[in-house]
This record gives sequence, C-alpha cells and structure tokens, in this order.
Amino acid sequence: MKIKTIILCSIISALTLLPSAARAQKIEYLKYGDFNNWVTRIIKESGIIGGHEKKVYEIGPSTTITGNKAYINMGGSPWGTSNVYAKVMLVVKASNAVEPCVRSGKNLCAKLCTKLEKVKALGTIDMEVMVAGSIFLGQMIEPVTSTKNPYSKMDMGVPYTKRPKSLVLDYRVDMPSTNTRTKATGLSAKKTLQGRDHAVVFVYLQRRWEDAKGNIHAKRVATGGHKFTSASKWVNGYKIPLVYGDASSHPDLKWLGLRGKSNAYYARNSKNKLKPVIEEGWDDPNATPTHVVVMISSGAGEPFVGTEGLNLYVDNVGFEF
Repeated sequence: MKIKTIILCSIISALTLLPSAARAQKIEYLKYGDFNNWVTRIIKESGIIGGHEKKVYEIGPSTTITGNKAYINMGGSPWGTSNVYAKVMLVVKASNAVEPCVRSGKNLCAKLCTKLEKVKALGTIDMEVMVAGSIFLGQMIEPVTSTKNPYSKMDMGVPYTKRPKSLVLDYRVDMPSTNTRTKATGLSAKKTLQGRDHAVVFVYLQRRWEDAKGNIHAKRVATGGHKFTSASKWVNGYKIPLVYGDASSHPDLKWLGLRGKSNAYYARNSKNKLKPVIEEGWDDPNATPTHVVVMISSGAGEPFVGTEGLNLYVDNVGFEF
C-alpha cells in the first residue's frame, strides 16, 4: 500500500509540473518574423544619378508598390528596415541592404548586408556611403532628406506590456577575415579604421511616459543582446536572455547602457511628433513595460561604418516565456 501511495504521489507531482514546463518553453513569434512575406517597392532614381529603377524591400504582406512614395508599414507589420527612399535636394536615391533570401525550398529568411552604396552623377562616382542592413521594431520615416542624425528618421519601438524570458531567433553569419572597417559618409573621402566589425542583436523593454511638453522619458525594464563576431552556419532557436532591472554591471551587457540625450532613439509622442526617448534610469525588476525595442543589424551600430561582405541572416524571431 505504501509503495502504491508513493507511486501515485510521484505521478501527481509529475503531472503538476507539466503545465509550468510547457509555459516555460512557450514561444510567441513576432508577426512576419518568419520573413516569408515581403513588400517589393519599385523606386525610380533621379536622372542625374542614372535614372535606374531600383527594388527596395520591406517586411510585410506580399505585394508590389511602384512609384516614389513614402512607405508606411503595411498589414500590421511591426518591422522597419534600413532600406530607404531618400530625396535630398530634389535628387531621388534608393538604398537597399535588407532583402529576402531563400533558406530552403520556399522558406525565406531576411538577409542583412553591409555594403558601399555608390552614387554616380554624369558617369562619375561622386560619393560612397557605407550601409549596414538593419531591421527593427518600428517605422522608418520617409522620404529621408539628409544623413544628419540617422536615429531621428526612425520611430523606434512598439507598444508591448509582456515580460518574456528571452528573445529567440535562427541566424547565420558571413564574416570577412579582416580586422578593418570602412567609414564612408558620402560627405568626405572614405577612411579605413582599425578593428573588427561585428553584427548585433539587442532588445530593450522600456516603461515610457510623456511630460506636459510632449517630451518622452523612459526607464529600462529589461535588457538583452548578443554580438556575432565570427562566421557561422545556421544556428536554430538561439536564445538571448533578458536581464530585468539594472544591467549595468552584467559582464555581457555593458555595451548596452542607457540611451540619453547624445544617443537617444526617437519615437512619436501623443501629438504625432518625433521626440528623443530619454532613458532616465534602470527600472524596478518587477516593473511592467510599455514598449519593446528590438534591433538586428549587420553592423556594430556606428552610422556609416562597416565591413563589406559582413552579412547576417535571420529567421523565426520571437519571444520565449
């Protein structure tokens, strides 16, 4: 009788544990985070730089848009990209460093490229700009009219109130065997910089609020991130843990400090005006966030700096609970 009781208790205990184990492994994939659907934009560049038609891709429902039109996220897609339609001093230029890529069969992924965009006028190269392919949760504001303060052209982050354990994704990396980077802003001659570049992914949970003047403030609820420093084949279901509360002393997250006035991301306030999001400090580990920021890039984050041929492929992006 005693043995039967012990066995019965063991079974009950095991059954009791099953729901929590299942919950711990639950993954909620982000909309369009399988990257099997893309918007194809056909943009005609100005005649002075060749007048070519250029394909520019966005993450959203499968459709094609022809014409030089500012893009607004379609189909409820939360994704913005570094691909842009620019119109500087009436000259139209398109840039594309994020594109669909066949992973297997009909399954697509996102390919984020680092490359030099060359602008030719009247048959000569007038300028070169280094572009790192990036995807993020938010919206690129078009048309882009200058290279000044790139973050001010992005509405970064989307509303989000959940508390996941980690960000999950599949990835692959092409990493050139070089320890130099190129800086090319288009405004001066390109320069060679020492130091190896790397691809990155990071996620912030923020609790935002707006003051009476429409300025946006935030506290950082949670932080996670990873640097891709070497070439790799596909890695599936890679988990990037989120650290809640103060992450300033975490050895792997010191590069993801608070973003203040000098490096703030931007977002739209209640009056639909873009404002810098000033992080005032680290929040309580038990705080409920209001927004999530996710950035995935084939460059380390410094504008107009990168290594040609550094490509990051991503697929199946979601949150684990």
